[in-house]
Amino acid sequence: MTAFVRLLSSARDGATLSDPGANRTDFRTLRKVEAAALNPPTPLHASADAGAAALRECVARSARRYLADLHGTPCSEGLYALLMREVEAPLLSEVLRWCGGNQSRAAEALGINRATLRKKLLAHGLV
Repeated sequence: MTAFVRLLSSARDGATLSDPGANRTDFRTLRKVEAAALNPPTPLHASADAGAAALRECVARSARRYLADLHGTPCSEGLYALLMREVEAPLLSEVLRWCGGNQSRAAEALGINRATLRKKLLAHGLV
């Protein structure tokens, strides 16, 4: 039986802190678990959803404008390749600047490996 299950069992059986066999550490842990369950933490980036929605809308507007400007002419390199080429370089540049030029921190912020970031920076001529 795990310590957590024992802890819940003793609480369920009516054990209290005044019981001679009560383990105060277990009850402190139980209170912390209970508090965490009843009061879930606030996300660190509560406005991230709003920011993502704004970014999504900006990309959608730009894509609509670009497609309207094509007047039915197909994109020779493919729209996805064009978008990635045009968006990736400024994204990498801004994140790198935001991290003070630290490639390890920039890679972590982007959610990619540092070696992958390095390759992308070289491909875009940003190093």
